[in-house]
Amino acid sequence: MQTTRQLLRSCLTGAAATVLPLTLAAGPAAAVSGISVSTSGATVSVTTSACTSNNNGFGRASLLTSSQTTFAQGRQAELSGTNALQSALWSNVSPGTYTVIVICNRDGAQAGSQAVIVSAAPTPTASPTASPSRGVMGGLGGAAKDYGTLTLAVGGGLVATGAVATVWFLRRRSKPYRL
Repeated sequence: MQTTRQLLRSCLTGAAATVLPLTLAAGPAAAVSGISVSTSGATVSVTTSACTSNNNGFGRASLLTSSQTTFAQGRQAELSGTNALQSALWSNVSPGTYTVIVICNRDGAQAGSQAVIVSAAPTPTASPTASPSRGVMGGLGGAAKDYGTLTLAVGGGLVATGAVATVWFLRRRSKPYRL
C-alpha cells in the first residue's frame, strides 16, 4: 500500500513538473479586450490596434472612475496614431481604480475595456541645497573635531602604556620564575 502511495505521488509530481514548463512557456494570456492599458505615476495610457481610420479619426477612449458606468461619463481622449497602432493618454489622474473603454469610429464597436489602478503620483524632489562648507562630518568618532597636541600626546602615552603592560603581563604568565 505504501509503495502504491509513493508511486502515485511521484507520478503526480512528474506530471506537475512536465506541465509547469509548458504553462510558463505559453506566457500570459492575451488580453481578450483588444486594448492594453498602462500607468506611470499620474499618467494613464491606452494602446490598441483594433481601430482603423475612416477619415473621421480612429476612435475615442474614456477613463471612468468606479462610480461612473457609461462611456460618456468618463474623461474622454481621442485616439491617435496609425492604422497599425492607436493610443490615447490622460495626465494628472488622481490615485484610484479606473476602467478604460475604447470605442472605434469606423463601426462604433467597443474595442475593449480594462481596469487599471493608479497609485499616488511621485512627490517632487527637493531642490538641491548647497553642500556643507566643511564637508561630511562622519568618520572615526572624533575625526571631525580638532584636538590639540597635548590631548593627542596624552592619548598616545596611554596607548603605549597599555601595550607595554600587556607585554609585561603575558611574559610574566608564560615564565613564572621571572618578574
